Amino acid sequence: MSVAVRVIPCLDVAAGRVVKGVNFLNLEDQGDPVELAARYFEQGADEITFLDVTATVDDRSTTYDVVRATAEQVFIPLTVGGGVRSDEDVARLLAHGADKVGVNSAAIARPALLGEIADRFGAQVLVLSLDVKRSERTASGFVVTTHGGRKETDLDALDWAREAIERGAGELLVNSIDADGTKRGFDLELIGLMREVSSVPVIASGGAGAVEHFPPAIAAGADAVLAASVFHRSELTVGQVKAALTDAGALVR
Repeated sequence: MSVAVRVIPCLDVAAGRVVKGVNFLNLEDQGDPVELAARYFEQGADEITFLDVTATVDDRSTTYDVVRATAEQVFIPLTVGGGVRSDEDVARLLAHGADKVGVNSAAIARPALLGEIADRFGAQVLVLSLDVKRSERTASGFVVTTHGGRKETDLDALDWAREAIERGAGELLVNSIDADGTKRGFDLELIGLMREVSSVPVIASGGAGAVEHFPPAIAAGADAVLAASVFHRSELTVGQVKAALTDAGALVR
């Protein structure tokens, strides 16, 4: 049986407000996360992803009260990431309404964290968030970054994805830093390579600018498509994206 493709609006949050930039730079205010989450729920979003984009940079925890307020407005899965450093952070986020938790920088610093989270809560709770850039320094041509794309690691993106899955990651959120905010379309090569190495669902992120950008991401191997600014600025609705996917032959909810 085919699994339905998911459409996921993303709320990049800083100081309690939704923000969006290009290539993770020059962030501009997009509105209140609670109000936007409610709007996307009404439009038929399958999930909401809430990323506190400055939590790691500022060396602090995710804003729990905003997470709780958001969770109270939506009755679909809510994934929360940003500043997660321990399984206790995960427990607290789940208690505040999160269904899944995204981990990035802390897992790179201490990969054992992935196993600790998966063993305690199950792989279905653990989303590995990968902020990926093109690079000639790695065998695959893609390198993992941390701190909101500000710092490059020495990790080959595909190698890290494989290791994270082995350690218990139940899903990969693959964000192209190069495509992020450009509205030129998803990085289809990156999606395809991740599909080849992944035994868990792959969420494609970064670059969506028009309805015609979404079906190719699914064709390249994504199980779900994530977008931010096109939804925040009402350039597209969730329903329009689902219609385009349906017209292209994808199964949607």
